[in-house]
Amino acid sequence: MSAQKGKDLLLKLDDGSGTFLTVAGLRTRRLSLASDSVDVTDAESAGRWRELLEGAGVKRASLAGTGIFKDATSDALIRQLFFDGVLRAWQIIIPSFGSISGLFQIISLDYRGEHASEITFDIALESAGALTFAAI
Repeated sequence: MSAQKGKDLLLKLDDGSGTFLTVAGLRTRRLSLASDSVDVTDAESAGRWRELLEGAGVKRASLAGTGIFKDATSDALIRQLFFDGVLRAWQIIIPSFGSISGLFQIISLDYRGEHASEITFDIALESAGALTFAAI
């Protein structure tokens, strides 16, 4: 398998009608999947080694992206979602792997601009329910 282009990892959000818009201007994107462990070690644990309860931890996903502010349709929608604090369906397309979809909430939205440069933004999201995976 050959290397994949980073620009092909897409972050999309539901525009409210079931249509997914690609978030405009993103230069970098990151998806992090995590699961907490549940420690059930006690005085009778073999050799005093830690024991974990299988399948009991809380699962979560975090999304982050950085890009150029383009004042596109997706920028206006993201801004409104942040101010409203609502959950929305998002989709992450990972080339040659699959897509991960589910509800997320925007937890951070930063804008910055250098005097002699473009306006950029950072966005961070946290999952808010079960996610689905579909292989490509």
